[in-house]
Amino acid sequence: MTRRASYRSIASLGRDNRACRACAEAGFPIESLPVVQPYTGQRAYLFGQAPGVVEGRERRPWRGDAGQRLRRWLQLDEDEFYATFYCASVTRCYPGKDPKRGDRTPKRPERELCAFWREWELRLIQPALIVPVGTLAIEQLLGIKDLESCIGRSFPCRDAVAIPLPHSSGASAWPNVAANWKRTQVALRLIHRELARIHRNQADR
Repeated sequence: MTRRASYRSIASLGRDNRACRACAEAGFPIESLPVVQPYTGQRAYLFGQAPGVVEGRERRPWRGDAGQRLRRWLQLDEDEFYATFYCASVTRCYPGKDPKRGDRTPKRPERELCAFWREWELRLIQPALIVPVGTLAIEQLLGIKDLESCIGRSFPCRDAVAIPLPHSSGASAWPNVAANWKRTQVALRLIHRELARIHRNQADR
C-alpha cells in the first residue's frame, strides 16, 4: 500500500490515494479502484458515502443518477459542480451491491482505513464549506445520526461551515416526505449563501 506518513500537497496525496489497495488487501469485496477527483482550487468539500457502480467504472465522483439528482438540487450544471466542489467520500472504492437492495454499506474497518485520506484532504485543502451527503457521511464528520435534527442547519466543523444534505440516491425515500423536502430546501439555500460568501471573498483578494 502506498501511503506516506505526511503530505505537503494535495496532488501527491491524490496520486497515492488513486493507487491505494488497502481495503482489497484486507479482504473486503470492493469492485473498483479508488475514485479521486483532481483538486483545482475548490473551496467547498462535498463528502458522500462511497462511489457507485458508474463512478467506479469512470473513476469520477457523482456520475450516476444520484449525482444528476444532486446537481439538480444544487442548480449547478456539471462543469459548475466540479469546479465548485472537491468531491470525496467515506470510502473511495465502489463497495459492490448489497444482496438485498442498493449498494453495500462500507464496514467500519473500511471506513477507518479510508479516514486517513479524508483527514489529509481537509488539512491540505482547508475548505470554507463542507457538505456531508447522507447519513453515513454526516455521522463520520459531525457525529449526528438523525437526519431530522441536522438537515436545514449549519454546524462548525474544523475551520469551516458544515451544511448536511440527505442522500440524493433514488434508494432513499427520506427527501420524498414533504417536511423533509422543506428541510432540504433550507439546507440548499444555506449552501448557496455560503458559496456566495466564498465567491465574494475570492473576488476581494
